[in-house]
Amino acid sequence: MKHNKADNVNGWLIIDKPHGMGSTQVVGKTRYLLHANKNGHTGTLDPFATGVLPIAFGEATKLVPFVTEGKKEYEFVLKFGEQTSTDDTEGEVIARSDKIPTRDEITAVLPQFIGTITQVPPMYSAIRINGQQAYKLARKGTQVEMPARQVEIYALELLEKYDDSAKFKVECSKGTYVRTLGKDIAQKLGTVGHLIELRRTKCGIFDLKSKILLDSLEKMEYVEERRKSLLPVETSLRDIAEIAVSAEEALKLMKGQSLSPKGFNLNPTTKTAAAKYQNCLIALVQIDERKISPIRVFNLIDIKENTDVDNK
Repeated sequence: MKHNKADNVNGWLIIDKPHGMGSTQVVGKTRYLLHANKNGHTGTLDPFATGVLPIAFGEATKLVPFVTEGKKEYEFVLKFGEQTSTDDTEGEVIARSDKIPTRDEITAVLPQFIGTITQVPPMYSAIRINGQQAYKLARKGTQVEMPARQVEIYALELLEKYDDSAKFKVECSKGTYVRTLGKDIAQKLGTVGHLIELRRTKCGIFDLKSKILLDSLEKMEYVEERRKSLLPVETSLRDIAEIAVSAEEALKLMKGQSLSPKGFNLNPTTKTAAAKYQNCLIALVQIDERKISPIRVFNLIDIKENTDVDNK
């Protein structure tokens, strides 16, 4: 089947981002490969990094904020003895140290980085300073003071110790700079360091189990075959409660109207849920004692006033 114009494509594509490619490049490439008219990523990965990059297509883009707010998990290799301008292999060496910490020294300091910690993000980052991205200012040689921020480190583990480097696994909140974490660990150990490997293994509910390589997509001959790699829009809501609604109730939600919670068997602790009609996602809703209100409405199904249903 020949596709001359972009189509309405809905769902999630979990790309294992290759080294050296920017997240925006991946978005453009996958939009082209699936002949889709709308897509976007959830949380930037530096060109230096690899791993889980969820790409939302069509109606799934409405759920991007909910995925980016989720926990992230990374594995990284920190090389001791050299600090670079970018805190990874992309920059120039700006400091050296002969101190190479032992396994015991490393494990002794890790508890200090668990919990709420303060980071000063790297100059080579996408953070905006006076309307300009910091990395663009850094490339011009402009020195600016990066604002400190608080992030949450839920778990930090030493996986392997090598001669002059070590491999770690970290589970962290949105906004955590793993490059900065590596640099700070090295400084706490009385030395300097930079990341030589960085791989995201989890982003929200998405992990490497659902991944597909860009190379694999490119090798598929037909667009329809590539689209079979898409996960349903509601996949990102699999940890959220579900409520079944009637055609009439679905129409109200799709028009932005609220429902009465009476008649629904709701858990009192449930505040957010996925409303479905005939197992099709209608809306993400917020629940309180008085009403069930739509937060995000999805156009995945046509429901007519006479309750006849046609899938798009």
